[in-house]
Amino acid sequence: MQALKAKSFELRQAVLDMIRQSGGGHIGGDFSVMEILVALYHCQMNISPENMDDPNRDYFVMSKGHSVESYYAVLADKGFFPMEQVIREFSTFGSKFIGHPNNKLPGIEMNSGSLGHGLPVCVGIALANRMSGRNNRVYTVMGDGELAEGSVWEGFMAGGHYKLANLCAVIDRNGLQISGPTEQVMGHEDLAERVRSFRWHVISVNGNDLDALNQAFEEAKTVTGCPTCIIANTVKGYGGGEVMENKAAWHHHVPSEEEYRQITAELLKKKEEALHE
Repeated sequence: MQALKAKSFELRQAVLDMIRQSGGGHIGGDFSVMEILVALYHCQMNISPENMDDPNRDYFVMSKGHSVESYYAVLADKGFFPMEQVIREFSTFGSKFIGHPNNKLPGIEMNSGSLGHGLPVCVGIALANRMSGRNNRVYTVMGDGELAEGSVWEGFMAGGHYKLANLCAVIDRNGLQISGPTEQVMGHEDLAERVRSFRWHVISVNGNDLDALNQAFEEAKTVTGCPTCIIANTVKGYGGGEVMENKAAWHHHVPSEEEYRQITAELLKKKEEALHE
C-alpha cells in the first residue's frame, strides 16, 4: 500500500508532464481524482490488457471525462499503452490521446466528457450484466460540478429502482468547478441524504486516502438490494502544494516553468513521505 500511495504521486507527475508539454488540460481535477483511480485499477477492478474484451470483466466509465490525463496515466501504468507515448502525444494533432476519453484506445469503454452521461450509461451496463447472469461490477466516477446535470439524477433514480447492487458510483467531491465553489454555483447540501433518497447505499470517505477508499469499495461489494455511491471528499489539486491545492483557477491551467518546478518538488516530497510513513 505504501508503494501504491507513492505511485499516486508518480502518476501525478506524468499528468503534469502531459499538460506542460501539450499546453492544455484539467490538472486540478486530475490531481483530486488520482487515488480513486489507483484504488480501482490496482486494488478493486477485474480489468487488465489481457481481459479487456472479456464480457465478465469489470466495467469503468470516466464520466468526468475532462480529467482524462489521470485516466490515461493510470491506464498506461496498467500496461494498456506506453506512458512515454501518452506524454509525448497527448493533445497533439492527429493523436488518439485527445482531451477526453477516446474509446479507440484500449481499455476505454466509452467516449465521455459531455457531463452527466456516465451514470446513466453505467445503469444500462449494470442492468444488462445482471440480466446476462454475470457477477461482474460496474463503476463510474463523476465530478461534483457534474451533479448539476439532470441526467445524473435520472441515473440515480433508475439505479435505485432496479436495485443494481453491482453498480458503484463515485463522486469526486472536491468542492470546486470551473466557475468557482460548487456551493455557490449549484449547492449540494445534504448530498448524502439526497442520494439515499433514491434508494442507494451511501459511503462518505476521504477521497485522497487509499486505505479509506479501499475500505469503502470493499463495503460496497457486500451491499445487496441497492447500488452504492461513494462520496469521495477530495482536495482539488491535491499533492501540488500551496501553489495549486484548493484553487478553482487550477481547474484548467497550464503551469508556468516556476510552477512546474514547485509542483514537481512537492510531488517528490509527497512520494518520499508515502514510502516512509
